[in-house]
Amino acid sequence: MPAGKLVLILAVVFAMAAITVAQQEPKKINARPGPVQPKDAGPTKAEPFDKADVKTMAAKCVRLETEAGNIELELYPEQAPETVRNFLNLTALGLYDTTTFSRVVPDFVIQGGNLATREGGFSADVGLRSRRTIPDEPNKIPHDRGVLSMARSDEPHSASTHFFILVSVAPDLDGKFSGFGRVTKGIEVVDAINKAPVVAERPDKPVRVRKAIVFDCVPQ
Repeated sequence: MPAGKLVLILAVVFAMAAITVAQQEPKKINARPGPVQPKDAGPTKAEPFDKADVKTMAAKCVRLETEAGNIELELYPEQAPETVRNFLNLTALGLYDTTTFSRVVPDFVIQGGNLATREGGFSADVGLRSRRTIPDEPNKIPHDRGVLSMARSDEPHSASTHFFILVSVAPDLDGKFSGFGRVTKGIEVVDAINKAPVVAERPDKPVRVRKAIVFDCVPQ
């Protein structure tokens, strides 16, 4: 048999063997998919904290200037870097300005960050930004009173812009949701928002965030 023909036959045999092995290789059970961006999300635009390292982000705090008073937050990028980066970007871009705490569960949480609640609606660009998702970053931060955490649906990696602040301890959330900060000032404001009248977790008069500001943390 000519050498060239023998080489061709061997190549075909090896290719068929590789396909058989691949077909027989067991698939991972309960494999968790990575974040999938909506098809209409468009190209990702550069944002202020896209290239910030953990040290830079840890030095930043956020102030929510609400109709009920100010809430100041410290952030933990060591535990949830992409969650903190997303929160800082949304704040620095002014996207949380004029949003409301649109969900309130008495004695449990207040939830904000819904860009659809902005005064005057939002542009197509803001609408697309609100659909951009981030990876889950469950960590060792306990969901205690005053902890800032990221809201999401039951689907993995579905967090986008919505966040919540706890008014009570919720250990059942530990390891499932991405805690990424804590209230340092204004917990009484959080309590006041939580105690306002609600119907089916919807506040009668949602408290609005007049402005959200990134500022340099003051060393304790």
